[in-house]
Amino acid sequence: MAKTLATAEPPKERDTLDWQERYRDKVETPDQAVRRVRDGHRVFVGSGAAEPESLVNALSARLNIDDTEIVHILTLGVAPYAGPQIGSRFRHNAFFIGQNVREAIAQGRADYTPMFLSEIPRLFHTGRHVIDVALIQVSPPDEHGYCSYGVSTDIVKSAAENAKIVIAEVNANAPRALGDCFINVRDLDSLVPCDHPILEAPQGVPDELARRIARHIADLVEDGATLQLGIGTIPDAVLHFLQDRRDLGVHTEMFSDGIINLVEKGVITNARKTIHNGKIIASFVLGSRKLYDFIDNNPMCEFHPTEYTNDPFIIAQNDKMVSINSALEVDLTGQVCADSLGELFYSGIGGQVDFVRGASRSKGGKPIIALPSTAMNEAISRIVPTLKPGAGVVTSRGDVHYVVTEYGAAYLHGRNIRERALALIQIAHPKFRPWLLAEAKARHMVYSDQIEIPIMTPIYPEEFERWVRLKGGSEVFIRPAKLTDEAELREMFYKLSEDSVYHRFFRTIKSMPHGKIQEFLRVDYKADMVILGFTGKTEDADLVAIGCYNLNRQTNLAEVAFLVQDEWQDKGLGTALFQILIEAARAGGIRGFTAEVLADNVPMLRVFHESGLLIESHLEDGVYSLEMSFKRPA
Repeated sequence: MAKTLATAEPPKERDTLDWQERYRDKVETPDQAVRRVRDGHRVFVGSGAAEPESLVNALSARLNIDDTEIVHILTLGVAPYAGPQIGSRFRHNAFFIGQNVREAIAQGRADYTPMFLSEIPRLFHTGRHVIDVALIQVSPPDEHGYCSYGVSTDIVKSAAENAKIVIAEVNANAPRALGDCFINVRDLDSLVPCDHPILEAPQGVPDELARRIARHIADLVEDGATLQLGIGTIPDAVLHFLQDRRDLGVHTEMFSDGIINLVEKGVITNARKTIHNGKIIASFVLGSRKLYDFIDNNPMCEFHPTEYTNDPFIIAQNDKMVSINSALEVDLTGQVCADSLGELFYSGIGGQVDFVRGASRSKGGKPIIALPSTAMNEAISRIVPTLKPGAGVVTSRGDVHYVVTEYGAAYLHGRNIRERALALIQIAHPKFRPWLLAEAKARHMVYSDQIEIPIMTPIYPEEFERWVRLKGGSEVFIRPAKLTDEAELREMFYKLSEDSVYHRFFRTIKSMPHGKIQEFLRVDYKADMVILGFTGKTEDADLVAIGCYNLNRQTNLAEVAFLVQDEWQDKGLGTALFQILIEAARAGGIRGFTAEVLADNVPMLRVFHESGLLIESHLEDGVYSLEMSFKRPA
C-alpha cells in the first residue's frame, strides 16, 4: 500500500478545484454556449416546463449551422426551430407531439417517433440514438455542487447522462426537487445562469362534462389506492370527487396542482403504498408556481427518470394501482386511439400503455381510459364502429380494461366482442346508440335479434343507484338495468332453485336463452323499469336480485314482480327493491302497482303489505291478485 501511494501520480490540478471554481469557469452566455453545436449534431431539448428557452432561442437564431436535429418530448415554450422559415438548418423529431410543433409535423417539416415513454431512455443509454448536445434547465447547485432537474426529470436525466456535451440553463427560480434527479456541476460543460419564471400550465376549472366523467372514475377508486393522473380537466375533476377517500397514494409520470388540496386535507398520504411508502413518485410536473413551490425541497415528493416511474414492472408493485389516461376515440372492439386524428398525428403514445399494463398487473389494479362521448359540439361520436382510416392503436383491445365516458363505465377485459360492443354502446352518447347498434349488427358483432335502441334513447337514471344495508349487515348495490346485464341475468337464473323460479313465473322453467332473457332488458326507465341488486359495484360483482314493473297504459297501473337468489332471501332485499320501484313509478306519474302472487309465497306478500301502500286483494285458485295504490290511506 505504501509503495502504491508513493508511486501513484499526483492528482491533476483540475481535479482539486472545488465545485465553485468549476462553476465559475463554465459560465457562459446563451450565444457562447450554443456555439458548441455543430452541423449534423443531434440536440436534445429539456422537457415540459423545464424547457431552457434562452438556449433554444440562441440556437435557433444561429444562421451558420445546417442539418441539425432537435429531439424532445412535450415542451411548453417556444419552438422556433420548427418554423417554416428555418429551411435545412434544423429538423425536429418529436417523441411526443405538443401544440408548438404539431403544425410542422402535419406539414412534413418535422418528424414523429412513436415510442413508449418508458423505453425512450434506452435509445440514449444503448447509443442507438446518440445525443451530441443536451440543452437542459436545472436548479442552482447545493452546497455539494449538485443541481436538481427541477420540474422535469423524465427523459432529461438519461439524455444528460449520455450526451457528449451538456449545456445547462441554471435557473434561480427552478425548484430543488428531490429523488433520483440530480446532476453535479462537474458533469455540465457549460452553465448559463438566468432567473426567468418557470413556464406554467395553469389548469382551468372543470366543466360539467368533465365532472360527470370524473364522478364515474371516482367510483372505481378505493381507499388506499395508488393513482396515476395526467394533466387536464378530467384528472383534476377526479380529485374533486376523492375528498372522502383515505390514504390515497400517487405513482405517476406527472401531476399538476390538483393533488395539493388532497395532500393538505390528508387524503393523499401514501401511507398504504406497497413501494415508496409515504412518497409521491413522479418524473415531472406541469402546473402553476404554487405547484413548483410545493415540490421545492419537499421530502414527500420523489422524482425519478421515466425508465423507472413508467416501468410496468415497477408500477405493478403498487397494490390497487389506478391509472387514468385519455383517448381520442375507441372502437366497438375496444381498440384505443390516443395519438392521432385519423392520419393526422396529434400527440403521442406517451406513458399510456406503460401504466395500463402496470395497473392491470397490480393486485387490485384498475387501468382506466377516459374520454367524452362526443366531439365537435356533439356532432361526432368518439365511440365508433371502426377507427378512422390511418388512426393509430395505442392501447390494444387485449390491454384495455375500463372505458369511461360521461354516461358510465364499461368493463371490457375478458369480455367477448358482443359483450364489448354492447358495453361501449351503453356509454356512448344516447343519440348515437341506435346507429352504433345498427353498425354492430351489420358487422355481426351482436345478436341479429338484439333489442333495438329507439331513436329517442332513454336516459339512464343515475338517481336510482344506491347502496342498501340488509339484515345481518351485508350491503348490496342497487341500480337500474342496462343492455350489458344479459350475461349477469343469465348467470343468476341458473343459480336459482326450482322453487324460486316457480314462485316468480308460476311454472317450471329449465332454461333462459338470449331470446327470453333480453326481454327483461327492454326498458325505458319510465313505463318499464328493471332494478338489479349486486354484491358490489365492481365488474366481478354477482347479481342477486331483480325487481321490475311494466305499465298498463289504459289503467296507469304497473305490474310489479321480484326475483331474489335463494341465499339472499329474508334479508330485506325485496323490500329495498320495492321502495326504489315505488320511487321510480311515482316519479313517472304511475298511480300504483298490480301483482300476482302465489298464496304460499308468504315473504313476497309480506313485502307488499308492509310497504304502507293502500292494498286491495282477492284470492282465486291459489293466487292473490293485488292492486296497490300510491294514494295515502285515509
